[in-house]
Amino acid sequence: MIPPASMTASRHIAIREAWLDQVREPILDPGLPIIDPHHHIWDQADQRYLLPELLADTGTGHDIRATVFIQCASQYDMAETPERRPLGETRFMTRIAEAAEGGKTRACAGIVGIVDLTLGDRVTPLLEEHVAIAGGRFRGVRNRTAWDASPLVRSNLESPPPGPLPLPAFREGARRLAAMGLTLDVWAYHPQLPQVLEVARAVPELTIIVDHCGGPIGVGPYKHAEVWAPWHATIQALATCPNVVMKLGGIAMEVGGYGFHEQPLPPTSETLAAAWRPTIEACIEAFGAERCMFESNFPVDKGMCSYPVLWNAFKRLAAGASESERTALFSGTAARVYRLTI
Repeated sequence: MIPPASMTASRHIAIREAWLDQVREPILDPGLPIIDPHHHIWDQADQRYLLPELLADTGTGHDIRATVFIQCASQYDMAETPERRPLGETRFMTRIAEAAEGGKTRACAGIVGIVDLTLGDRVTPLLEEHVAIAGGRFRGVRNRTAWDASPLVRSNLESPPPGPLPLPAFREGARRLAAMGLTLDVWAYHPQLPQVLEVARAVPELTIIVDHCGGPIGVGPYKHAEVWAPWHATIQALATCPNVVMKLGGIAMEVGGYGFHEQPLPPTSETLAAAWRPTIEACIEAFGAERCMFESNFPVDKGMCSYPVLWNAFKRLAAGASESERTALFSGTAARVYRLTI
């Protein structure tokens, strides 16, 4: 008997390989080149997801040419001062990238780290250190920004304070980020999207990547039917900012409220595509394929679905797109935004 899902120490749904193995599918369009622009690497007390685990997933049949690592408070250098500790994460991911060079999948070909953008004058030299450490792979930063007043809405055990998106110091740091040609990934829940919109308008020279479809919440006080209208309206407003790009994915997190991990069998790609179609299609309609990119958000989303099934679902969702649109959604947008080649 497969045990029910539980939450890990990082408030992610526990990965159950035996449960996931109950659904196996032929790979759809296996020759379609893909850049996975959003995954994590970590070695936690209750979950290990390092290069072997990543390559095991990317090697399941889809043509994953390259990946982008997104910060996740992993491998910090705790001997350093707080603002310098994330340099350890960039250093470790650079070693991961070097180890993957020459393989079928260029893992961590792009690295998005973390530098506290509210640090003022200290932002630029810290960014310069990350760039130097990464050996040409550092592409941008992501700060901890996802927050909601409800204690039932959490992506991590510890929630950051309500800032820093509205803070003037954050916008000043964002301007310095843009001046260096780096990007900003933003993970925010849907009630925070107006704050993201304000940052996008205040710093139009900065490329902002909105993670996980803008974080529509489906747990706690939030219901999918009630969330749709405010989420959709802000997504359309964000799309009017030419400096904003959307990541399509991250919907299999616990906060999304779909609950596939609570079922006896994992979802098929048809099930995922049917459930996610309104959200994904609304994002593509608003931003256009040239400003959207599919993402895995693994291993976080692996609590609800397997890697091959996830990308099959995305391919089903893009079945009606033109060839150029499919290229953009699966590799082109990510290659342009994160300056990658495949």
